[in-house]
Amino acid sequence: MIDPAVLARLEAMEAEFVSCGDLLADPEVVADRRRYVEMTRRYRALEQVAEALNEWRDARADARAAGELLAESTGADADQLRAEVASAEERVVRCEADLRSLLLPPDPFDDRDVILEIRGAEGGEEANLFARDLCDMYWAWAIRQGWRVEVLHESVSDLGGYSEVVLRLAGEGVWSRLKFEAGPHRVQRVPVTESQGRVHTSSATVVVLPVADEVEVELDPGDLQIDVFRSSGPGGQSVNTTDSAVRVTHRPTGITVSMQDQKSQLQNRNRALEVLRSRLWQLASAEQAAEASGQKRSQIGGGGRSEKIRTYNVKDNRVTDHRIGLTLHALDRVLAGDLDSLSDALLAADRERRLREAT
Repeated sequence: MIDPAVLARLEAMEAEFVSCGDLLADPEVVADRRRYVEMTRRYRALEQVAEALNEWRDARADARAAGELLAESTGADADQLRAEVASAEERVVRCEADLRSLLLPPDPFDDRDVILEIRGAEGGEEANLFARDLCDMYWAWAIRQGWRVEVLHESVSDLGGYSEVVLRLAGEGVWSRLKFEAGPHRVQRVPVTESQGRVHTSSATVVVLPVADEVEVELDPGDLQIDVFRSSGPGGQSVNTTDSAVRVTHRPTGITVSMQDQKSQLQNRNRALEVLRSRLWQLASAEQAAEASGQKRSQIGGGGRSEKIRTYNVKDNRVTDHRIGLTLHALDRVLAGDLDSLSDALLAADRERRLREAT
């Protein structure tokens, strides 16, 4: 049963949804890019509330109608109507749970694209090879989810692993799911460089950043040092023939971003600035400057093998997420991009935690 005060909040959000729709058709709002972007995001969030509220009303109406008919029925008709009443009441309960979840403050980044940074940490070359495995895993998962993936930067190690790889992912739900992947990941397996067949433990770090818009992070050209240099490694005929690679240094913070995987110096410069904005946004986002400045450190941890959010044990085909105590004996499927079971469990645990904190 929804409390009257809660129902009043939901109906107020429904009214705001209608108002947002009207404002999005206002030429003055359309002409103000920042306001239009913010209004569009709010409209999408409120749309879920309006749809869930209508679903709840329909379920209640169905339960009420079936109950009234049941009161006047007997025999087989009564049995069928009892089943209809039970089904409608179950729908009501589900809808009420959904509505309570929708009252939780939305993650402001839920509709953002993502910059995913993966780096080999402890374990030498084996850590770099594990970083590549993680990259392949997320790429396969992205294909399953219908997300678009673009390589912004890669630094390939001697055996073909990644000392660093930076991806840009776009699509529905990309931030809401990938944000739980941030942190140290640990693998236990026999490295390809191990001749004795002994199991080693290595680690890689994953950082997940929401893509920041130009209107949200304005870069002062005077704060930027932009250097160009000759690209190296894979990348086509232009590699090693033109100074297309770009390194951007933000002087006030010391943050440095290098890009060389795009075809032109301009493309590398634009992508480097995009990554820089996202890192700066995390450091200086409104109301969370102090918290965000530590968010990346908390995502990375120290990169040590004792610090981890998840362990991948190859011998036992086992993957364990230590934050929610979930173990799956399906590591082969997970590394092939089937992360839905892990992701769904993390989403559910996060929702339950926020509901507890809200009560």
